[in-house]
Amino acid sequence: MELRQLLYAVTIAEEKSFSRAADKLHLAQPSLSQQIAKLEKEINIILFERSTSSIRLTDAGERFYESASKILDSIEQLKKEMQDMAELEKGGLTVGSLPITGAHILPLVLPVFKKKYPGIQVRLIEEATRALEQLTARGKTEMSLLSLPLADPNLEWEPILEEEICLAVPPDHPLSQREDAEIRELKDEAFIMLKKGQGFRTLASGWCEDAGFVPRVVFESSNIETVQSLVAAGMGIAFVPKMVTRLSTEPLLPRYVALRNPTPCRTLVMAYRRGRYRSRASRVFLDTVQEVLVAMEQASHRF
Repeated sequence: MELRQLLYAVTIAEEKSFSRAADKLHLAQPSLSQQIAKLEKEINIILFERSTSSIRLTDAGERFYESASKILDSIEQLKKEMQDMAELEKGGLTVGSLPITGAHILPLVLPVFKKKYPGIQVRLIEEATRALEQLTARGKTEMSLLSLPLADPNLEWEPILEEEICLAVPPDHPLSQREDAEIRELKDEAFIMLKKGQGFRTLASGWCEDAGFVPRVVFESSNIETVQSLVAAGMGIAFVPKMVTRLSTEPLLPRYVALRNPTPCRTLVMAYRRGRYRSRASRVFLDTVQEVLVAMEQASHRF
């Protein structure tokens, strides 16, 4: 069994296609098929069930894929550890991010990081919460920007920001004339929320349920800016992270009301696979994120 054969099998499993895997590996498809057949013969196990339209892993193939993925990731981590020991000035870093949160944080962080560490190339992967957790747990990102709670037990994390949540209301809404409100007052309101599957949607629904009601959702969107525009147009109310209220570039904005008794918050974290070696690049990236967010919070308190 050769290391390259592990890579071939893992790539086929992830691409779910011999042809796409061959393209990604820069191999001729017959050569790839020959290597997999050789591997299956050597271990006396069929890894893939093939049909004219698709392929899928056998039960044994699933086990092989999990173990081979860990082996390949361990080798990649060893490479990074050796690079760090050699104090290389150039390298790469794969960072995962929630699209909405990342859109407000990363444009502040990346220029600072690039200026401080011009030799480190950052590759971004944007996915919804659950998909991003899975990618991070599999080692496909070195670290990912997520919000608590995390569902995957294979992840550990470091907090980077505790963020207050406020209420966005239409300009002519009765609550727009108030400085604050309590969530329990909102039980009869029409809510605009992010789509299910996004972490912030889960948090928002939970805040309402803790206040004793299930929110009546009239519109859903995958974009927080769209949510704000719909609120401003009078279509409903919405929970909005305080960061978004400060950094939004939308021309049509709602009014913002503080929430009290209690004040809902979300905790943003940098998550990574439990027990995984953390490269020097990932550590200095985390330092930069924390540095930028602290500066942002201090600036907001001055105004």
